[in-house]
Amino acid sequence: MNDFFLTLIERKDQLFTATYEHMAISLLALFIACVIAIPLAIWLSDHRKYAEPVLQFASILQTIPSLALLGLLIPLVGIGSVPALIALVVYAILPILQNTYTGFVEIDPTIEEAAIAFGMPRRRRLFKVELPIAMPVVISGIRTSLVLTIGTATLATLIGAGGLGSLIMLGIDRNDSNLTLIGAIASSLLAIIFGALIKWLENKKMKTILISLLVLFVGIGGPILAQRLTGQVTNVTIAGKLGSEPEILINMYKEIIEADNDDVNVDVKANFGKTTFLFSALDNNEIDIYPEFSGTVLESLVDVDEATDTSDFDQTDTYQLARDLLKDQYDMNFLEPFSFENTYALAVKRSFAEENDLETISDLAKVEDEITAGFTLEFIDRQDGYAGIQELYGLTFPSVKSLEPALRYNAINNNEVNVVDAYSTDSQILEYDLVTLEDDLGLFPDYQGGPLMNVDFAEDHPEIVASLNKLSGLVTEDEMIQMNYAVNVEGQEPSQVAHDFLVDKGLIGEDA
Repeated sequence: MNDFFLTLIERKDQLFTATYEHMAISLLALFIACVIAIPLAIWLSDHRKYAEPVLQFASILQTIPSLALLGLLIPLVGIGSVPALIALVVYAILPILQNTYTGFVEIDPTIEEAAIAFGMPRRRRLFKVELPIAMPVVISGIRTSLVLTIGTATLATLIGAGGLGSLIMLGIDRNDSNLTLIGAIASSLLAIIFGALIKWLENKKMKTILISLLVLFVGIGGPILAQRLTGQVTNVTIAGKLGSEPEILINMYKEIIEADNDDVNVDVKANFGKTTFLFSALDNNEIDIYPEFSGTVLESLVDVDEATDTSDFDQTDTYQLARDLLKDQYDMNFLEPFSFENTYALAVKRSFAEENDLETISDLAKVEDEITAGFTLEFIDRQDGYAGIQELYGLTFPSVKSLEPALRYNAINNNEVNVVDAYSTDSQILEYDLVTLEDDLGLFPDYQGGPLMNVDFAEDHPEIVASLNKLSGLVTEDEMIQMNYAVNVEGQEPSQVAHDFLVDKGLIGEDA
């Protein structure tokens, strides 16, 4: 419990920012959903033959998995708050639409007839008779929608929209249950507090309800929408994939750029997503730089001529081919890489390796029927991953579980799986006393990481390119493992670890 409160105190600023972002995007989505659903439901109550198909369509939208919807929106509207807002509005509409329609169609017809008999025009009947009667049911729908929206908004962090999901994802990635709990509890409290507030409005006067909701939605959601849509006031946006290592690297980029360029402000977006997501964001100019690896480029991002034989490529050959193809196919600039190589590997517990005399991937054939593998979804799908293992090594494991990167190490430590995919610089190899098996048939290509950016950005900012090139050839594999260990095991902040490394190498001053 003490650790929980210490983490809460240390992360209070991050919690405040994430909570505000979460409130803003949730309430703004709810406001837009109300603007769409309530007038539509009122119109449907007067044209009931259209009600069933419209409600069915809204129900179908509700069944689309949230991650799938976000994935479909990214190519259309990019990343950030806009696709998250659209997705949340889609999910928020049905409860409001259904309840509002129900509230209006269940009004006693004799009341309607009396209002007509008194000569009340349609608009006056709506605001003086129908809405006040239906309002408790409408408010109930808004409450239901609010709870759903606040819960779903945790996924907004996966597309760079911020919110409390950032704390939850960070907790999962760092294996820190305190961070995950803080994010989850804060999200639950938001739902309870705002749900109670909307419940309180049920029996208030119409004018009070409308003014309160307008102030609540626009007052909190408006400023952040304007900020998101117009863009942050920063010169450079650097993003990183999930995990401690990308976060350390992007903080190195930030520190050295800002140390060399007083007029440049860098915004870092850690744990921003997986490979294809970041690459798409860069291609669409939604971020400026992110660290990528040469092997990943060749296997997942560019089209390599089938006539090109890469089997005998060394690190330099792999990097140069990746650099040239990125330039030719995407007009991107892949700067000189770090020294360390972070290639894929298969890892097993040391005890399991010794018990079964396992030293190479080929040795797994001896225990193939006993293998329960825990692989990331990306590794399962890649040709230089499990697909390649099946093809090149002839190994097909009887059970393969798809796991998030951080969770696969917990799984092998708890004996839920006995083989996992790993990166050669992962600190968990050291932490959990794992053994990496030799890639004796040469499946995994060389993986050296370097800054990736668009050519236009590089040409417009030669001073930033010059700063980043100072990192070329630095960081050995042992240094990267130790830095990952400092973050994942010792609990140090990635920004501090990156800062200390650059100071130690004399690239920035102690007080930078």
